[in-house]
Amino acid sequence: MTARQPAQDNRLDWESASTGLPASAEALAAANINPRTGLATDYLNHFNEAIMLLELIPDMPDCYELFLEWQPLSYAEHFIRSNFKGRDLAIAAYDAAPFAIRTEFDAIVAKMTQILSTVGDAMRTVQQGATRAKLAEQAAGWVKPMIGTAGGIINGRDEQSDIDGIMAQ
Repeated sequence: MTARQPAQDNRLDWESASTGLPASAEALAAANINPRTGLATDYLNHFNEAIMLLELIPDMPDCYELFLEWQPLSYAEHFIRSNFKGRDLAIAAYDAAPFAIRTEFDAIVAKMTQILSTVGDAMRTVQQGATRAKLAEQAAGWVKPMIGTAGGIINGRDEQSDIDGIMAQ
């Protein structure tokens, strides 16, 4: 048996970790990255910011201008711009995330991004505050459940929770 690598390198060989992820489960969890999925819920803050701005518009119509400043960011772009303590690990873990999980996650992110971008485009063209308020309410209503779905993907739904969800319907 060989000696372990120095403590400053907490990364394990991907094969020996048996997860395909670039660090041990403990290192990922310590960085607030789900060890099963390789994804971090911190990315959802990007979408929660947009929802918060949309929810302000009906009561404070001028807030639509703040919403128009929101720009879609990819997972990596979000972490590059953030102060997230494990941002490099978050990006590496995302890149190494299981294909099926990442595909499902990317699909829901694409839907949220499309809705928010389309609503932003519409708000740029309409003149009435009431119309902007309605757009904001509708978009928030569409995207909020998607954020919940994305959170479920990040947190690694298991077979039992899927069964529980089906039975609850």
